Amino acid sequence: MAQKGLVIVHTGNGKGKTTAALGLALRAVGQGLKVCMVQFIKGSWKYGELKAPEFLPGFEILPMGRGFVDLGAAEPNPEDVSLARDTLAAAREKVLSGQYGMVILDEVNYAVAYRLIAVDAVLQLIREKPEGVHLVLTGRDARPEVIEAADLVTEMREIKHPFQKGIKAQRGVEF
Repeated sequence: MAQKGLVIVHTGNGKGKTTAALGLALRAVGQGLKVCMVQFIKGSWKYGELKAPEFLPGFEILPMGRGFVDLGAAEPNPEDVSLARDTLAAAREKVLSGQYGMVILDEVNYAVAYRLIAVDAVLQLIREKPEGVHLVLTGRDARPEVIEAADLVTEMREIKHPFQKGIKAQRGVEF
């Protein structure tokens, strides 16, 4: 466990939020901390990071979403809401378990922005977090209240993206 567990937010419209969190996980495991990444949206796709626990003892990853959320819907899909609530409950269990030095809530900011979970529930988890646990929250559109509650906030800003040139997602980079 850390002496002072930090609340870290990676947000913004640029790429690299989950990747930065995975970098923190790699560093934390290298320092002997157990890390759990709980994924709110990702679920049905086969991302490269899903294989990481095979090579990185002390790192656990739980993909719990459907992998697709209908952004244009007037109301969120009830299945997505149910999955997001289950994911938050699982994340809360990991945070409070005393087993992990770092817990990453991957895409949690999206889950709040898409109205799958309430920002108040995320803020409650931040308040309940044990002192020695680092809590990392990723995803675009981090709410001001979450940013205020955090110790460290990094905004990824897109300047240039290969998709603008018609280059498709690359294995090992985007997934």
